[in-house]
Amino acid sequence: MLENFFREKNKRRYAGYALTALVLLCIPLVITNGYHIRVINFIIIYCIISVSINLIGGYGGQLAMGHACYVGVAAYATAILGVSYGWPFWITFPVSILLATIYGFLTAIVCVGRIRGDYVMIVTMGVSEITRIFFINAVSLTGGPMGIPQVPGITIFSFAFTSSKQYYYLFLIFLLFTIFVIRSIVYSKFGRAIVAIREDEVAAKAMGIQVNWTKIITFTISAAFAGLAGALLAHYNRFVGPMQFDLDEGLLYFQMIIIGGLGSISGSILGAAILVLIPELFRGIAEYRTIFYGLIMVIMMVVKPQGLLGNVGSDHVVVRFGNAIKRSVTRLFKHKGAE
Repeated sequence: MLENFFREKNKRRYAGYALTALVLLCIPLVITNGYHIRVINFIIIYCIISVSINLIGGYGGQLAMGHACYVGVAAYATAILGVSYGWPFWITFPVSILLATIYGFLTAIVCVGRIRGDYVMIVTMGVSEITRIFFINAVSLTGGPMGIPQVPGITIFSFAFTSSKQYYYLFLIFLLFTIFVIRSIVYSKFGRAIVAIREDEVAAKAMGIQVNWTKIITFTISAAFAGLAGALLAHYNRFVGPMQFDLDEGLLYFQMIIIGGLGSISGSILGAAILVLIPELFRGIAEYRTIFYGLIMVIMMVVKPQGLLGNVGSDHVVVRFGNAIKRSVTRLFKHKGAE
């Protein structure tokens, strides 16, 4: 009987996968508006970034809020090599990811592997801001504040991607690849070590887990996939500028996993979709976007600090922070009521 239950459960799971795949394949056929497809493509790119950050922020419990710099390094590398040197996509793409990976590794080995808690947030934000300042001041290389325009589109085996529908299927392949790799890592022995460090770093070290190197490797993998998204973003946007990779952008990435769900791949996708769609749905009040995001964050911290689809315990640093805010708000209302 138990065997039949699991067999039926697997059937339902595979049926769900098949239905999801069918829906994803049919989206460009149903949605004919080119602008809407373009927005969906940006959602897919941001989903790749969000899933990669959830590996270190959700599963790993590290408050890494500077991933905009790794997206930026890959985007600028792609733009410089493509515009200034005329290198094709099949060369610029892996080179840009490699540079983002190396930069992430250097950040991790110097800083992240040796610190924890709020200090990770401070260091990663500092690295991100230093990188943005470099983008602005290295005018001869990066174009300075004006950025790099006319980045070439993607061409693979003499096939040039020209429409948003064509880019949609390419980006979808990269998103599925990202989800497959991150999910495989999470459910591996190494993934269990990542979660163990998040839950109790001292206990993980006592069990023989190489805490520092696990953090470093996790951070490096996360930076690599952020670089993948950055390379795609440069080719699709056809422009790279320093304001695309500032601190606000890095905070937006982390907000995606907090709202969608810490320690949840589906939550990463949901959070990216929500925060990309909000500015599009409320373009008339775009100047209040930051206030709106902040309001959402406060509500989420009080109501559901682990996120809409979160899968982390109460020991996660973000959940502890959210519970502290909730207790403060509760005490405040009790004090007001007593008066």
